[in-house]
Amino acid sequence: MDDLDIFSSVLVWAVPILFAITVHEVAHGWVASRLGDQTARRMGRLTLNPVKHIDPIGTIVLPALLFYLGGFIFGWAKPVPVNWQKLGHPRRDMALVAAAGPGANLLMMILWALLAKLILMLQLPPGWLRDVTAIMCMLGIRFNIILMVLNLLPLLPLDGGRILTSLLPPDLAAMYSRLERYGLLILIALIATGLLGKVLWPSIKALEQVIYNFL
Repeated sequence: MDDLDIFSSVLVWAVPILFAITVHEVAHGWVASRLGDQTARRMGRLTLNPVKHIDPIGTIVLPALLFYLGGFIFGWAKPVPVNWQKLGHPRRDMALVAAAGPGANLLMMILWALLAKLILMLQLPPGWLRDVTAIMCMLGIRFNIILMVLNLLPLLPLDGGRILTSLLPPDLAAMYSRLERYGLLILIALIATGLLGKVLWPSIKALEQVIYNFL
């Protein structure tokens, strides 16, 4: 990416990141809507317009800072509102709503890989279009793997924590839910100490290798 101009560099980073975050959040709201809760739909959050989902700190400032510092890139979008009381089967449906986000990232990872495969098959001549699209595909694969693996951690308020809460017996789920207020602090501590990267990178690299083996 050193040979790309500033516009191209911003493009190859921004498009995969915005798609990964936006579709992840829309998936939560869409599944909630299908299961009876129209809160996200009424608030205009079932849209692919990234502006509706961007959190200035979590989507822009923090990822840019972590990228500059060379650490594990982490961020978040504005959470899609879900009213569990309006779901038909609250415990089961909350797990499905939570799983929709990582599921969407898995689907996007596959789509970026298919686009990369198409580029290889077309044998595009060297140039700006091939270089930008190829790098965008590579970053699209990586960002979606990172979002999927990160969000599946069994830590509230991440999706994995929501899924675990839905699977635990009610008493244990209530106790576990009390930890949510500390979840973001725990996550930041894991990033600051480098433990998060050590835990997640093996899975991220393994999934990337599986994808690249098919290209």
